[in-house]
Amino acid sequence: MAQNEKNYDLAKERVEKKMGFMIHCGIYVVVNAGLIALNLTRSPDKYWFIWPLLGWGIGVVFHAFKVFGPARTASLKEKMIEKEQSKLNQ
Repeated sequence: MAQNEKNYDLAKERVEKKMGFMIHCGIYVVVNAGLIALNLTRSPDKYWFIWPLLGWGIGVVFHAFKVFGPARTASLKEKMIEKEQSKLNQ
């Protein structure tokens, strides 16, 4: 039963991280769409919206790497430890 609870906690943590990323992306799209609309209606001769779009976009990319990328090595490390423990228990 303890393993089921551990798996549930790990799954819940992963889902919360993915949901956090989705919310971050949604806010990024909505806010930047507003900035683009504001820029194109108020000062269409200067494209200043590109700077917050790129700056915040870098943050979104780092967030994506944190959630989906190689930064998830902690769970890989845990799996490797469990595998070694099961070998030792045999």
